[in-house]
Amino acid sequence: MFQTRVMSIQDISCFGKCSLTVALPIMSAMGAETCIVPTAILSTHTGGFTGFTYRDLTEDIPKIADHWESIGLKFNAISTGYLGSFEQIAIVKDIFEKFGDGAIKFVDPVMADNGKLYTGFTPEFAREMAKLCAQADIIVPNMTEACFMLGMEYKEGPYSEEYIKDILKKLSDLGASVAAMTGVVLDSAPDRQGVIAYDKSKDEFCSYYNENLPVKFHGTGDVFASTMCGALALGRSLEYSIRVAVDYTVECIKKSIGDDEHKYGVRFEECIGYLTEYLKGE
Repeated sequence: MFQTRVMSIQDISCFGKCSLTVALPIMSAMGAETCIVPTAILSTHTGGFTGFTYRDLTEDIPKIADHWESIGLKFNAISTGYLGSFEQIAIVKDIFEKFGDGAIKFVDPVMADNGKLYTGFTPEFAREMAKLCAQADIIVPNMTEACFMLGMEYKEGPYSEEYIKDILKKLSDLGASVAAMTGVVLDSAPDRQGVIAYDKSKDEFCSYYNENLPVKFHGTGDVFASTMCGALALGRSLEYSIRVAVDYTVECIKKSIGDDEHKYGVRFEECIGYLTEYLKGE
């Protein structure tokens, strides 16, 4: 029997619990064979650390893809996270063409938060990321990333549900079949946080919320995206995949609250049992 196989394209931060060091163990624990395409290798992630090392691996990515194509690898899903350059976006577009037949193309357009682009990114980069999202099946931006891709002014939340739905429809016009907004807090329920998604093919919305915890940890977006993509690759529904990803992320955050030594990331490893039990529920 063919095992579910996912390609994950993003950087390796050797310390810090984000990107591939989160995606590989989470999707593997879910039962998906996870094949990594490292875009760069860093000694730590960039959130709160200084003096970290960085090695760009852009020139290696096409070689990995060409070898995989030569041996006939097929994938159930292709997932992208942090991409550091225009060239890497162009390479991912080519990978989508080579391996996209029958695979869910899942893009987390990691580039901005809290109304600002991350260091090194520009509005031109955001427009190029929007073109990559046009080739995806599912995109999972936060509000800041959505606004930059759409050329809209960013507004602080909480938001009305109608406002989020309007943005999701505009995101779907970029080309993706499903647009899911992460980190949504509605003005009608400020104590809850979750995700609203729009499925263009069905012209339907779905949403799921859990506690809005008053803490911030690095890497929680990667935990969410890895879990959601893994569930989709395993054939679970959009609604279920969002639900398990939100709930698992919240469990990881709860496990980490009060642990000042782990401000750089959540203790997701200790919640893997919760995730595998959850997957037995559908």
